[in-house]
Amino acid sequence: MKVAVIGGGAAGFFSSLSIKAHFPDSEVSIFEKSSKVLAKVKISGGGRCNVTHACFDNNLLSRHYPRGGRFLQKLFYQFDAKSTVDWFKHRDILLKTYPDGCMFPQSNNSQTIIDAFVHEAIQKNVHILTNSPVREIEKINERFRLKVNDELLEFDRVVITTGGQPKKGGLSWLEDLGLDIVDPVPSLFTFNMPNESVTSLMGNVVNDVTVRIEGEKLLGKGPLLITHWGMSGPAILELSAWGARMLHEKNYQFHILVNWLNEMKEIELTEVFEVIKIKHSNKKIANINPFPITNKIWCYLIEKSGIQPDAKWSEFSGKLKNKLINNLLNDRYTVSGKTTFKEEFVTAGGVALHEINPQTMESKKIKGLFFAGEILDIDGVTGGFNFQAAWTTAFVAGKHINGH
Repeated sequence: MKVAVIGGGAAGFFSSLSIKAHFPDSEVSIFEKSSKVLAKVKISGGGRCNVTHACFDNNLLSRHYPRGGRFLQKLFYQFDAKSTVDWFKHRDILLKTYPDGCMFPQSNNSQTIIDAFVHEAIQKNVHILTNSPVREIEKINERFRLKVNDELLEFDRVVITTGGQPKKGGLSWLEDLGLDIVDPVPSLFTFNMPNESVTSLMGNVVNDVTVRIEGEKLLGKGPLLITHWGMSGPAILELSAWGARMLHEKNYQFHILVNWLNEMKEIELTEVFEVIKIKHSNKKIANINPFPITNKIWCYLIEKSGIQPDAKWSEFSGKLKNKLINNLLNDRYTVSGKTTFKEEFVTAGGVALHEINPQTMESKKIKGLFFAGEILDIDGVTGGFNFQAAWTTAFVAGKHINGH
């Protein structure tokens, strides 16, 4: 059985290794259009590679995918986060779990993962061909004819793992095969706030915030980082993932409401202020920060509320108090544009999931054609979930490549 794997990224390598594990006598070739394989693995997680997430309940795991969660839930019973941990453990690569659940190799170096994949692929006689773009794909009888550079090559099976594409045009070759494509839009991006003074606090982090998009039901929770262009961090990235299509339709022009105190309500906050007012009546408001936010953010919100820098707690009442309460619980900012999160380009969209058999990853229309990774209309929030989707879909495609 001759198999072509188109795309030399995470899903491409993992599907190739899965094919060789299940069908050792098969002949597998990876075709990568650029000069380097596993480029995204190299830069992911700041060069550390967030391999997966320590979520070992498949129902819970599937809830971290704005698109494709239900589809993946079925596949996780064949290969889930625990399977990923075990797979690497069998190759003497131990993963370390961080407090937020993210799992990285203990070496804290993505090269560890790259070396493991390349070493095993070579060991199992997987042909790795770089600078080899597949220009055309054609089904002739039971086989596939691929045009690679100027050469025509024939294969029994094809796995497409070319990753997310920024524009639908990059997927036109799949539309030509008669497959339905969901328009790609960016997911996992940070918010630009060019006209907001909060950017002067760049580098400040608050660990537990809740962020909403004004007028919508969407919610992002977790740490928030102020940057020199706006806001980032897991709370923002979660919001950008779940709101990917809606924010695209808004042309990335919208307002957000930040609750700096996570989910604290006005009645609780009023009580906190009453206690402080009694205990610290003669002290400056700016000098008593009772909340898990940085002093710089506290002073910024005080100033934003129109409270004088030397105002004392004894003077804290009326409109100024209401304004500070509102700025702590419903702080409003104007977002104008987005920025890709680091170099980790993730898209919502790709090959429509109704085209794919959820047990095997085979195309329902074209027998012998399989898909894995970000080429599919599957994407997760940040934290190792996108790689987990790649490992799962790639493993399953490899396992069923011979139609069993």
